[in-house]
Amino acid sequence: MAEWAAKRFWKETTVAEAGGGYTVHLDGRAVRTPAKAPLVVPSRELADWIASEWEAQENEINPNTMPATRSANAAIDKVTIQHAEVADMLAEYGDSDLLCYRADFPTDLINRQAASWDPILEWAEGALSAKLTPRSGVIHAPQDPDALARLSALTHEFDAFQLTAFHDLVGLSGSLILGFAVTQGYLDPNEAWRLSRIDEDFQVEQWGEDEEAAEAAEVKRQSFLHAARFYCLVK
Repeated sequence: MAEWAAKRFWKETTVAEAGGGYTVHLDGRAVRTPAKAPLVVPSRELADWIASEWEAQENEINPNTMPATRSANAAIDKVTIQHAEVADMLAEYGDSDLLCYRADFPTDLINRQAASWDPILEWAEGALSAKLTPRSGVIHAPQDPDALARLSALTHEFDAFQLTAFHDLVGLSGSLILGFAVTQGYLDPNEAWRLSRIDEDFQVEQWGEDEEAAEAAEVKRQSFLHAARFYCLVK
């Protein structure tokens, strides 16, 4: 059965136990991923979410309205197979973390970044045993290798489903530390997103809002919140 059939072909959507987890059935037939692997997820809550996406499809199946299904597919078909490579890629954000690169002008932005980001770095030093040092400007300066090794080890501890969510939390925010702050429950996802937008929000205050940029930012925000919810349902 092809997952992305052009038209809805089933009447009943149900959730069932399968393979140590849960899957979704369409008229009794288990959904599979695009790579034809069984779509088995670790929690009933996530399976219910995926089932609700399938049930909401009407005439044509629209994958863009099925983010939980797409994330589960990615976890099974991609991240499971390339777990180490994905974890390595995400861990690299620690050496260029958004929270560490500060403006050198104007003073208002410098102060806002310090007030918003310094407490998160202090939290990371205590909770993650990783001290990252902020610097002014955009020129790269390496962070402490021991801190980076610790952050890399923590990243590799995620399972495939967790790492899939973490990928979006880090990639969309530009910050490994903000990603950890969300997954460890230190920051509400909405607050973490706000903190990742300090620079952009400051520019809007100075020059006004661009409608197209605002729409793009909202799409990213929704994706960030989706990743946080997905993580909560698989941790």
